[in-house]
Amino acid sequence: MSLRESLRRWQETTLKKALERFPERKPRFETSSGIEIPCIGLPSHPDPDYERKLGFPGEYPFTRGIQPTMYRSRFWTMRQYAGFGTAEESNRRYRYLLSQGQTGLSVAFDLPTQIGYDADDPMAEGEVGKVGVSICSLHDMERLFEGIPLDQVSTSMTINAPAGILLAMYIAVAKRQGVEIRKLRGTIQNDILKEYVARGTYIFPPEPSMRLITDIFSFCAREMPNWNTISISGYHIREAGATAVQEVAFTLANGIAYVEAALRAGLNVDDFAGQLSFFFNAHNNLFEEVAKFRAARRMWARIMRERFRAQKPTSWQLRFHTQTAGSTLTAQQPENNVVRVTLQALAAVLGGTQSLHTNSMDEALWLPTENSVRVALRTQQILAYESGVADSVDPLAGSYLIEYLTDEIDKRATEYLNKIDEIGGALKAIEYGYIQNEIQEAAYAAQKAIERGEQVVVGVNQFQVDETITLERLKVDPAIEIAQRRRLRELRAQRNAQRVQELRERLADAARGTENLMPLFIECVENDVTLGEICHTLRQVWGEYVAEKF
Repeated sequence: MSLRESLRRWQETTLKKALERFPERKPRFETSSGIEIPCIGLPSHPDPDYERKLGFPGEYPFTRGIQPTMYRSRFWTMRQYAGFGTAEESNRRYRYLLSQGQTGLSVAFDLPTQIGYDADDPMAEGEVGKVGVSICSLHDMERLFEGIPLDQVSTSMTINAPAGILLAMYIAVAKRQGVEIRKLRGTIQNDILKEYVARGTYIFPPEPSMRLITDIFSFCAREMPNWNTISISGYHIREAGATAVQEVAFTLANGIAYVEAALRAGLNVDDFAGQLSFFFNAHNNLFEEVAKFRAARRMWARIMRERFRAQKPTSWQLRFHTQTAGSTLTAQQPENNVVRVTLQALAAVLGGTQSLHTNSMDEALWLPTENSVRVALRTQQILAYESGVADSVDPLAGSYLIEYLTDEIDKRATEYLNKIDEIGGALKAIEYGYIQNEIQEAAYAAQKAIERGEQVVVGVNQFQVDETITLERLKVDPAIEIAQRRRLRELRAQRNAQRVQELRERLADAARGTENLMPLFIECVENDVTLGEICHTLRQVWGEYVAEKF
């Protein structure tokens, strides 16, 4: 079939169905000079590799995007990762962001919440509400989403080890709002493997951690078809110092491990694969980043179709959220970070992201203020509404440089995947320290290049100025911790203590067995068992993970 015939087939089938569901934003897309912008660009000469490597948008191998029209029909979801202090303070920030045009919520939790401690635990002292919102009980979660109809927003929660418990709280809040849980849309990060590799907010050993993840897969496949059960994260791998190739390779290796775990748990690949999502970093090298996203899509489609024999096209699609690179932000001349973030956001959009968070200019210094968050959100809106980059699907396709980089990233990341398979998979590669060592070596090489001046960081190793930082600063009141402790005392005094004890005993028994823990998590939080109490119960059964030194 000729390319022209393939185009006609795509237009009459895939594109037509997509437009019936989501019409394009405008009747005609054109430049300021009145030049019409086509939906997709195609080679002007016959290209025997075109359909194998690129194909058409919304079709295998999805190099050009997972939707036939991409942003011509709907912009990406604009999220701003937010959460600090109390649930009430974070709720006010969410309402503010929604009023400013944000289209999805993204929740940051404080460190005690991330590692399963209540605010009154000695381990939480001095950290409550500092890097995110403190959530100890269902009542905190209710305050966090007060006045926000959960059937009308998409919510992303950056939570890993206790992800099932926070999801249970979200479900319980929705039920109290009268929302049918099948209508809930959003994502939990729920990616424990990258915690062992790059971030460190793990609780339990790998085996029970993987069980929690597959329990969520199974529960959501039955009860929450619109919920993304995991966000397999390359973001933190890149923040730890990995290269773009390593980010793709190690992220997809973790994805393979999760699919294999779900299959071992008895799930059918097409029952859960469509709910897997990914989370990538957008770094400074514009063209490499665009190529990275395109290569990752193509590789995942190939893995799911050829390795796991998935039958549904939705199971082949790599859907991803992007966040601009926090590690590139500088405390020196922080206004320069607006430019860095703009370039990184542009790479994500040109690369076909489904949702995007843009970092604020002051995040290298402190928690972002409302003003800096608004500038970060406006960056996305200017790209969407003023730049024209959303008017064509995969606008850089066919660029000799982009296609070369896409092929190179695909080839080099596949070599890493083959090496990890030889070791025995991602979990074994983590246990042996292979992935950690590769990241550490890349991070060391990058740092040395900066120190030698081979890699210029504007305002840091060149173009420095004497300056006094005058930006507004956001401070978290230490009284937040005192208030959270008081609330917990009151909660424990008022709840049914016998019922709580019975549920904790049932939870311990279930943790020793094989039943799906999600329904029990929901029952626990609805009866005021706290996050810390649930996690401590599981710690008593499963123990805690202690990282090895390599």
